Amino acid sequence: MSASTIQTPIIIGCDHAAYPLKEKVKAHLIKKNIDVADAGTDSEIPVDYSDFGAKVASQVSAGKYDRGILLCGTGLGMSMVANKFPHVRAALCNDLFSAIMSRRHNDANILVMGGRVIGEALAGEIVNAWLATPFEGGRHQERINNFESFERIEQRLGGKLENHRPLDDG
Repeated sequence: MSASTIQTPIIIGCDHAAYPLKEKVKAHLIKKNIDVADAGTDSEIPVDYSDFGAKVASQVSAGKYDRGILLCGTGLGMSMVANKFPHVRAALCNDLFSAIMSRRHNDANILVMGGRVIGEALAGEIVNAWLATPFEGGRHQERINNFESFERIEQRLGGKLENHRPLDDG
């Protein structure tokens, strides 16, 4: 599927450090006729990245958007926040290979990039590759099912995955 055939809107969000790049990525998506829902922030005034990461990740988690894009200074904080939400597979991709593999093998549904790490041209290429790369399924789906089972265990244990004990091999 090419980026121009994406039918569902993409939700995008950032913190102050990545605001300029978010605006460039948003314009890039709009130019490709992709509807974009902007979850903020809307300036370079300092904000808490976790608030904006949660806005995007909660919408993807709830199934209101199939895919999202998050940006912060390095991308690390947004990745950590987004991956706290059920059914979210956020991938920090500051290069093309990671973007392609995050879709191909991990079915990443949130792309995360570092606004202080990459520039506008590379960000556009990463977005294009991420949108155009299909998930391979097969053995990779089995792995996703496996780590999604951790979410179910955590829910059963009241959010305390650390109480889960793996089966004894002996």
